[in-house]
Amino acid sequence: MSDLFHHLAHRAPGELAGWRAGSPVLHGELQSRIRAWAALGQRSTATRVALFVEDSLEFAAALVGAWLSGKTVWLGADTLPATCDALSTQVDAFWGQFPPHHEPRQPAAGDDWQGEWAAPAPAFPALVVFTSGSTGAPAPIAKGLSQLTSEIAALEQQFGAPLGDADILATVSHQHIYGLLFRVLWPLAEGRAIHAERHEFPETLAPALAARPCVLLASPAHLKRLPEHLDWQGAGGKLRAVFSSGGMLEQAAGVHASALLGQVPVEVYGSSETGGVAWRRRGEHAGDPWQPLPRVEWRADPEGLLEVRSSHAGPDGWQQLADRVEDCGDGRFMLRGRADRIVKIEEKRVSLDAIEHALVASGLVREVRVLALPGEGRQVLAAFVVLAEQGRALLVEAGKPALNARLRTLLAAGFEAVALPRRWRYLDRLPVNGQGKTTQAQLLALLDGDARPRFPAMRVLEQEPARMLLELTVPADLLYFDGHFSVAPVLPGVVQVDWAIHYGRSYFDLGEGFGGINALKFQQMIRPDQPVQLELVHDSTKGQLNFRYFSDAGPHASGRILLGN
Repeated sequence: MSDLFHHLAHRAPGELAGWRAGSPVLHGELQSRIRAWAALGQRSTATRVALFVEDSLEFAAALVGAWLSGKTVWLGADTLPATCDALSTQVDAFWGQFPPHHEPRQPAAGDDWQGEWAAPAPAFPALVVFTSGSTGAPAPIAKGLSQLTSEIAALEQQFGAPLGDADILATVSHQHIYGLLFRVLWPLAEGRAIHAERHEFPETLAPALAARPCVLLASPAHLKRLPEHLDWQGAGGKLRAVFSSGGMLEQAAGVHASALLGQVPVEVYGSSETGGVAWRRRGEHAGDPWQPLPRVEWRADPEGLLEVRSSHAGPDGWQQLADRVEDCGDGRFMLRGRADRIVKIEEKRVSLDAIEHALVASGLVREVRVLALPGEGRQVLAAFVVLAEQGRALLVEAGKPALNARLRTLLAAGFEAVALPRRWRYLDRLPVNGQGKTTQAQLLALLDGDARPRFPAMRVLEQEPARMLLELTVPADLLYFDGHFSVAPVLPGVVQVDWAIHYGRSYFDLGEGFGGINALKFQQMIRPDQPVQLELVHDSTKGQLNFRYFSDAGPHASGRILLGN
């Protein structure tokens, strides 16, 4: 990484830089785009620029071009109004794909800077990233160039040899430190091919993993939701490694992913503040300890909290994390929960972790997050619950009040009454953002989410006895955009199928039977306020409802719904 700028300037133009939409992108094209972004930077007086570009190859070009022109780059996780408003108080210019009223800049046609590709000084303030927001409001974290170079060197030393020249595929965004390092900077430094697109849907991920030797960058949320019905066999012969970061990978999720992909995930533990700290590769043993990354020192403070020191963590010496740690005696450590998940309710200390563990231990709950709600007066807890099979059965049979009472009774055996959750939300799954994390903001939004729309604005374009053509415009505040994704809201595929069935039953005599879905394809994403057309064709003789979403941009999705019981 210390020679990144030299390598980028002198690599042969015919070398492979990456892939975009299945076509190779050569290094000469990447160099050209870097020069274009550097030209934009050279004629701009801004010193701090916010950058958002979805395409990872174009993002890499913009990032390097910004650094070559002396800019400090600020990376927000998304382009939502709150994120942009926060950035606007910190930066001098917006680059890339921000809303028009922020006047985002792009290189002009013909931009082609011809200056020297010299690396900035090691202390150059290269980057500002944000914490994930999983334990509070996102906070800015400054990163010097030397911190980034040090971490890339540690990753290559620890993991590089088995990867070789493998392609880099990802389900996570590069707008966060994990995706930035693993998906952009590390492969740029080592000459590995970067895939421009992020694989948001497993339907596109499975064939991509089977195409060429590759590495998968994922999060625990993505790995645990890999569907078993897809064909993952091709991944077994091509995958050289699977990385997981952004949260703790549950033992069952790791086993699930290993069985499908043929690779035990490498879990990487760290934070936006400290960078990477440690790694592990678990088998069937739930208690496997963490191994520090090269040149990372660690210790436990007198309260049992983890402290780390490394060149990529920064020049400030020992930094404390909010995780409790246990020394294994051989240089490795175990994590024993977070200390920042203790709240006071009427002067009583309550562990949110302990409440979550008790709910899961009940057998009624598969996954849960408990939060202390902000506001005036006495603190109140809210529980966001994904039910296990037994819990779902109880909800159907007895209703939500009875299930609430049952769970509160179970908790009452170990917690005082003032500490029991007062608000409950039962979810099909916890919402996740582009980094695969569940943030407090996403969960708090669910408390008033019932008021938000669940269907698009719709008008009928054509109507025939067995065919309907509808125009749908998806509102920006649609409930189902939660967790799909913070980087840019995307209409989930399952919602597209549900709407096809909903409107099919509104206009045709389909009955209530459902026999499955065939030929399901998702070609392009559907975004907020984007008009699309939905064509529905009812084949009553075959008991099928055929649907396809399309727009001026081309096809978005299609499938064949079987109507039999």
